[in-house]
Amino acid sequence: MEAAAVVLAAGAGTRMKSKKPKVAHEILGKPLVRWVVDSARAAGVDRVVSVVGHEREQVIPLVEADTEVVVQPERKGTADAVAVCADALADFDGSLLVLSGDCPLITADTLGRLVRAREEADAAVVVLTMQPANPFGYGRIIRDEAGDVARIVEQKDATPEEAAVGECNSGFYCFDAKALFDALKRVGNDNAQGEYYLTDVLEICRSDGRRVLGLLCEDDAECLGVNSRVQLAEASKLLQRRINRAHMDAGVTMLDPDLVWIGPDVVIEPDVELLQNVTLMGATRIGEDSVIGPDSRLTDTVVGRGCTIDETVAEQAIVDDGATCGPRAYLRPGAHLCEGAKAGTHVEIKKSTIGRGSKVPHLSYIGDTTMGEGVNIGAGSITCNYDGKKKWPTVIGDNVFVGSDTMMVAPVTIGDGAIIGAGSCITRDVSADALALTRPKQQEVEGWAAEKRRRQAQE
Repeated sequence: MEAAAVVLAAGAGTRMKSKKPKVAHEILGKPLVRWVVDSARAAGVDRVVSVVGHEREQVIPLVEADTEVVVQPERKGTADAVAVCADALADFDGSLLVLSGDCPLITADTLGRLVRAREEADAAVVVLTMQPANPFGYGRIIRDEAGDVARIVEQKDATPEEAAVGECNSGFYCFDAKALFDALKRVGNDNAQGEYYLTDVLEICRSDGRRVLGLLCEDDAECLGVNSRVQLAEASKLLQRRINRAHMDAGVTMLDPDLVWIGPDVVIEPDVELLQNVTLMGATRIGEDSVIGPDSRLTDTVVGRGCTIDETVAEQAIVDDGATCGPRAYLRPGAHLCEGAKAGTHVEIKKSTIGRGSKVPHLSYIGDTTMGEGVNIGAGSITCNYDGKKKWPTVIGDNVFVGSDTMMVAPVTIGDGAIIGAGSCITRDVSADALALTRPKQQEVEGWAAEKRRRQAQE
């Protein structure tokens, strides 16, 4: 299939009431326009041209890496938006999809069907149609006796008989590229809005003796556009359910999928269990037999097999096989829990490796640290890695035991097998197998507390 696509990403969407153009708003961590571009790519489209206009400085960074960007200087209608691509696609001869950048639910399968329908019939254009429960506001598809599309009538121009038609225009098309750009030269703007409408191309193609067909979309939800915050929420819920169903069909357990949110690029192996209020975003990957949640949010994080992640926030972290994390843990970028390691309750780890089988069970901060195997970090212990200007490293060897409420002031190295006494402030390197403690001598004044209480009673 030789096909290209034009993605109309120029719409402002005033009902969004936002400083951002509507196509830049995100669903599950992905901008609306990226959902459309990625669906076109997944359908086998070789070239994608993105048409940008209003607030384009915010839209271009979203599409410039893998599409050809064309600017529509003035908003003069949908036909004009496509016409500005004429030079970019002058050498293209094949099926050309025209897609709306604010319709994130369109699937690669539907786009593929649209292209095949045009090519099999050698039609000038195939319109993707839909039958919404409430067709008010949509252009109606008027077919001729042969079942081809005769014209599209807008709501304001429809007669009562035409308004009663339930089949509507979705705004998605597949054109014969040469026929399209030839017809665009003849589109006028003699209408109330003074704009050039892409729907006028259909009548021109019919007058040239070419067929104009309609292909009914199997799921009207695919054609849902996002023009308001309410519609953004509706589209989010539909995509959430679509993604979650696909993962459950592939062997992932979710007892309440409405309470699980998964981004489109997340990879989850079979026999993973996702509990309530779990959010997985970005390039996150979860290995088989792991349990995630409840109340966990992982972004760009890799979790191995057989892990337990409970009430955890993790970003750009790595959790190896059999490791556990939480509840109420925070893995910041660069955190790496090696096989069988543990980050427990109220633990924060940043840019540090926690060695195989090592444990940071509770109430601790570990930053810029390389930790060996079999280490135990007592409650309330921290690495003091920042001097106000620079971050300094801490190195902890294998089988080290760090007592509770210990401060390790970096840069510092603690040798293999060393023991750190509780309540210590370690400022110098500790030798292997040594005991290090900085605890001050305890003093006691007999009867002092009783005497204080007696004086207070007399006051």
